[in-house]
Amino acid sequence: MRWDALFEDLAGQWNAESRRELDAEVADRTRRERASVGLYERLSAAGTDLLTVTLRSGDVVRGRVADVGDGWLLLASHPGAPPAGASSGAALVPFAAVTALTGLSSRAGGTTLGRRFGLGYALRGLSRDRATVLLTDLTGAVVTGTIDAVGRDVLELSQHAADLPRRPENVTGRRLVPFAAVVLLRPA
Repeated sequence: MRWDALFEDLAGQWNAESRRELDAEVADRTRRERASVGLYERLSAAGTDLLTVTLRSGDVVRGRVADVGDGWLLLASHPGAPPAGASSGAALVPFAAVTALTGLSSRAGGTTLGRRFGLGYALRGLSRDRATVLLTDLTGAVVTGTIDAVGRDVLELSQHAADLPRRPENVTGRRLVPFAAVVLLRPA
């Protein structure tokens, strides 16, 4: 009879140890899986989340994720009034310019949103469309113009007034801006 109690006790200890090992393995796998999820995956799964994005220049933009690519985020304007100090409207934001995001849910993956192409490719599209943009750099300076050319890591902007077309007589200057200095691009 004592052996029955002994073996019951041993079985209970075995089961408890097995459960602790399983719990530890699940926790470890969860940590490893979370470690493989980056900003791209989190933003790709954002859905209708309303985000507030703080930028290296100190600017704050607010909106919903319209698109995301390799190293960049496109925010769609938010129809409501932006919070104090925030601006609204469509915004192309390089990941390197982001210092904080709020409003992002904890989900990741499982969505079709997301592009494989990088910031340079997106900027070449804006250049090809001859879109007039407002470019904010790391210093917080905002310049208006048309992207004339996009290199491997730099863009060339012809500065002109937002209400004037990009014609030689309207160009007030030309500016080379390294991608690393671009904080925000908006339609003018």
